[in-house]
Amino acid sequence: MAKVVFIGAGSLGFTRGLVRDLLTFPTLRDATIALVDIDQERLSFAKQMVEKIVAMGNYPAKVVATTDRRQVLKDADAVCVTILCGSTEIWQHDILIPKKYGVDTNVGDTRGPSGIFRALRTIPTILGITRDMEALCPNAILLNYTNPMAMLCHAIQRKSFIQTTGLCHSVQGTAGMLARWAGVPYEELVYTSAGINHLSWYVRLEHKGRDLYPRLRKIMAADRKVYNEEQVRNEMFLALGYYVTESSGHNSEYNWWFRKRPDLIKKYCTHGTGWNPGEYAYILNEYRKRTGWKKDVRAWLKSEKPIALERGHEYAASIIHARLGGELFEFNGNVPNAGLITNLPEGCCVEVPVLASRKGFEPMHVGALPLPCVPLTSLSATVEMMAVEACLTGDAGLVYRAICNDPLTAAVLSLAEIRKMVADMFRRNRAYLPHFKKIDLP
Repeated sequence: MAKVVFIGAGSLGFTRGLVRDLLTFPTLRDATIALVDIDQERLSFAKQMVEKIVAMGNYPAKVVATTDRRQVLKDADAVCVTILCGSTEIWQHDILIPKKYGVDTNVGDTRGPSGIFRALRTIPTILGITRDMEALCPNAILLNYTNPMAMLCHAIQRKSFIQTTGLCHSVQGTAGMLARWAGVPYEELVYTSAGINHLSWYVRLEHKGRDLYPRLRKIMAADRKVYNEEQVRNEMFLALGYYVTESSGHNSEYNWWFRKRPDLIKKYCTHGTGWNPGEYAYILNEYRKRTGWKKDVRAWLKSEKPIALERGHEYAASIIHARLGGELFEFNGNVPNAGLITNLPEGCCVEVPVLASRKGFEPMHVGALPLPCVPLTSLSATVEMMAVEACLTGDAGLVYRAICNDPLTAAVLSLAEIRKMVADMFRRNRAYLPHFKKIDLP
């Protein structure tokens, strides 16, 4: 009987979908599903939702819930992490403070000043999880869904022997979008995506042996509807020649080109028709709108309508199934760069094809990224490594130096202005960062 632990089970949408997927596999129908969250109310909702899925599918699975992860980690086979350290209020200040200095943020959960401070708050907690796993379930795999993906995974991979990978649905999601634009069935698409999380590039994109990029360039030039769906990413594709995985809004804050002036933000980040074109504080504002989430959850629990129990497109369940001896499964995961991408920093966290099996994770060698993709990707990977090193050593000066090299920040601010901004962010985050004993900036 398998045992899968969900830490951060109060992320109700993720938990519900991942559990639904797990139970579609014969190896996991009778699994123990252990739910963990520090928010008792959200944990209760998560347990009720999972119990409803189990009942609707008539599965012989067992569901337990606790606020103490150590109670359920013993002998686990897999641990899925979907946590948020700090409230939306501190996330708000991660975005408001840079905005005061002129750094306009769309999401702020992956890189840049806000992503780095989120990493500083989260790394100690996620390393605590791995220490508990080392003691209680040393052979388990850890599947991380929490952002900032690359920095969290890099920290784990530096400090723990637990087999870990990070999972992001932008790879398969974007591939599906490109297949739709090109008018080919998604299941016939052949691609290789490689780079770092949210800055991974389709270095190969083919249908029946034919490169799809020439067709996509023609479609983009002729069809304004296609271009407008992802304005930032399409501009990047037309300039660099390769398509990037994560949404236009996210990518607008990872580079020098789109958010350094109000006129550019207005032109490229407000009119796109995709789910996240790039508006200021978009995801934070979406969170704030969810005031009726409890009512929605209760309505879902009370509804007698049949639940769709078909497997979704997330990777986790298929990975766990493969780990327990099921079919091999190839996915894109976040792993250490041990010569996998030859022109990115050795040891950084890269997102490459990975094979899951009973043995664990076997990352695949990609080779060199195309040269137009290297400057931005390599710089971002280096900044992430600096931020993780700063967190592990409590070096506030290195946090400042990492943010000095962030592309968007450097396009907008002077070094002196960055120093003031970072000092403000440290003051606001002080209660969350006890591992920084001194805040001495160069």
